[in-house]
Amino acid sequence: MAQITVSINGKTYPLACADGDEERLHKLASYVDSKAKSLSSKLGHINESRLMLMSAVLIADELHDALENKGSRGIIGSVSEDELAKIINEVASEVEGIAEKLPTP
Repeated sequence: MAQITVSINGKTYPLACADGDEERLHKLASYVDSKAKSLSSKLGHINESRLMLMSAVLIADELHDALENKGSRGIIGSVSEDELAKIINEVASEVEGIAEKLPTP
C-alpha cells in the first residue's frame, strides 16, 4: 500500500492507495482541490467541513450527469456493473479518508 500527500484548498492530507494508483489519486485530489478553491473564491470564508461537503455534492452532481449523459447511454452503458461498483467503492473510500481528517466542530 502506497502513501501519498495531497493538498486540498491549501491544507495537506496523507492518503493511502494501492501501489501504482498514486498518479491517479493525485489527479483526483487536484480536481477536488479545484472545486474547493472555486467555491471558496465565490463564497468567501466558509467552514472547511461545509466547503468539502459542497465540493463533494458538486462532483456527485457532475458524476450523476455523466452517468445519465442527459438521456443517452452515458458512462453506465460502457462500464460493467462490477466495474462501476468498484469505482464507487474506491471513491467512497477516498472520501471517507478525507472526511476522517477533517476537524469536527
